[in-house]
This record gives sequence, structure tokens and C-alpha cells, in this order.
Amino acid sequence: MKAPISNPLNPVQKHFNQICEEGGGPGGGPTRDKVVNLLHYAGTTTNGAEYGEIAKHMTEFEDRNPWHVCFVLGLPWGHFAKWDLDFTDAATRCLANWNDTDLKTAKSLYGYKGPDVIEYALRGGYMMFETVRLPEELPADLDALAKVQQRWFGRVLAPDRPAYIGAWNATAMFMMAIFAQPSLAEKLTDRTVLLPPSGAVNVGLSRLHHAKFINEGPDGSSLDDAAFEPGVLYKNNELFERVRRGRDDWSLLDVHSGLYILGTGLTDVGQDLSI
Repeated sequence: MKAPISNPLNPVQKHFNQICEEGGGPGGGPTRDKVVNLLHYAGTTTNGAEYGEIAKHMTEFEDRNPWHVCFVLGLPWGHFAKWDLDFTDAATRCLANWNDTDLKTAKSLYGYKGPDVIEYALRGGYMMFETVRLPEELPADLDALAKVQQRWFGRVLAPDRPAYIGAWNATAMFMMAIFAQPSLAEKLTDRTVLLPPSGAVNVGLSRLHHAKFINEGPDGSSLDDAAFEPGVLYKNNELFERVRRGRDDWSLLDVHSGLYILGTGLTDVGQDLSI
């Protein structure tokens, strides 16, 4: 089939074009094993570096509320902010005790979406933490973490949902809680804990659908403040499970990151991956 990505930006996207052109799979698309191997490599390699980054922040701020740290770490992961200990410091202080000084510092370390989205996300997070009771420590097993996630979702689904707690900011905290406990990550092989959508992940799924690797594409909006749609979240996480089929030595966390690299439109992401 014709290469589906007109302007590939990283080695993974370029290799995906190559295996699509080689064909051999359903409907003239790529073979399943080649796609799975590519996404496995992209996801596990990317996450291998990120475990250390997350651990650095969790250790540096072990005196803070671990949920606050996980919520804040979701922001640079989603390109709202820079990966910076000063950002994590200021942003977690805001979540614990809202103040203009720490907010100013946090906003100065913004990502490509600008400084205002940091304030929107932190204000929404502050409101969430004021009204949802969470355990003092991060749960050490997936079932317990899933129960906390459902409690969190209950507040997100309330009519007075805080602004900017959309699909990403409602879920990324739980992905970071798994990153903080690598032993949990390898056990995440189904939708026990739901992972967040994003524009890049949805694009990755859409590219797999176009290449006839999966028989349907993702649902829902990837906008930061789009309404929270739990049905869409379950549906797209089920697509992560479909992508994983055929190779058991990776988790849905790795699938998620592999899809992100396949779908990203950022030129500085995935450049260090050699195929």
C-alpha cells in the first residue's frame, strides 16, 4: 500500500511507511508482526528512559502528596510544561496551598501550549483535590488503583466539573502513578486502569486503522478541555488491547507510548530512536 504518512518526522514513522509499502498484511497493509515489533520497540525504548525521570521527581518530592506529584507530572508529559524539578516544586506547592508566587514560577516553565494552560490545569486540579478524598499513599496494585480512578471519575462526571479537567487531566495522573511503580507497569495488560487519550495517540490509532491493522479508529475529541466521555475512554483503551495482541512481553503503557511516537507531530520527539 502507499505510504500513509506524507511527512514522517521520526525514524518510527519512516519505518512505518516502509513496512506499509512492503505490504503482505490484510487488505495490502503491513504484516501484523512488523507493526507490533515496531510499536513494541518504540514504546519500551521511550518508557525505559521515562521511568528514571519519573523516579527522580518522586524521590525529590517524597515529602509531598504523591497524588499531587503524579498530577503535576502529567503536565510535562502532555507538553503543557517543561520537565523541570522547579516546575514540579512550584506546581505541587500550588496544589497544596494555592498562591500566586508558586503559580507564577510554574507558568514560567510552560511548554509549547503556552503559560495559561498551566494555570487552567492547576486550578482544576486544586478544585478536584479539595473535593475528592484519596488514600495517603499510591495503591500498590492495579485493582486498588482502579478503584481510586473510579472515585476520581465520579467527580469529573459531576455537573460542576472543574474547567480544564478534560480527558487528559482526568486520567494522566493515574498513568504517572503507574510510571512511579514499574512493577505495576508490566502488569497492565488490560483496561483495569484507563490510560489517557491524546492527539498524538489518537493519530497513531488512526494511522493503524488506515493501514488496516485495526478495523476501527479512535473516538472522541483530544482537546484539552473537551467534555469527559468515559465511554470513549473505554473504547480507545480497548483499541490499545487490540494493538497489544500477538506479543505478551509489553504492557499497555508501552503500547500507549508506541502509539504516541507513531502519531506525534512534534519534530523533537522520537529522534533518538534508531530503526
